[in-house]
Amino acid sequence: MKKMFFTMTMALMCATQLTAQSPKIADSELVGVWLMESMQWEGEKKVLCGKETGYTQFKYYGPKGEYACAGIALTKDGKCVVMPQEYGTYTFKDGWYSEMGRPAIKDAIVWVDKTTTKGTWQKRHDIWKKRALPDRLVNYIVDCCKTKETPADIQQMIRKEMFRE
Repeated sequence: MKKMFFTMTMALMCATQLTAQSPKIADSELVGVWLMESMQWEGEKKVLCGKETGYTQFKYYGPKGEYACAGIALTKDGKCVVMPQEYGTYTFKDGWYSEMGRPAIKDAIVWVDKTTTKGTWQKRHDIWKKRALPDRLVNYIVDCCKTKETPADIQQMIRKEMFRE
């Protein structure tokens, strides 16, 4: 009887551990638009994103590794501001995530379900929600991120004409 109780207890513990782990979701489910729901720096209060705070972050993951990231803010007079942060590439395989060629991190993206991820980056804990947004809006924000990178010839002109190098 004791052996049967021990076996059942161990089986229950294993089942509990399995359900506590992240669900197995295909890496390809990352493709699409994600909006930050909240962020929390270690030791600080959680910040909710969206209408109440007037700030969120936007990330786009394309099916061929395209990546775009922007901050989106509402001004006091009700205008929307897109603040491009990065445009480049990402990789995501077997839970290992990298963007912009930085070293891959295991816990940067952890699946909660197919439309929710959580993760940690530089001691900031984020929660992201996958969203379906109109193509025109997504394309605009991605294009803003693309133009954040100043072409080399323009950079050279700026240095020459504005900084007298």
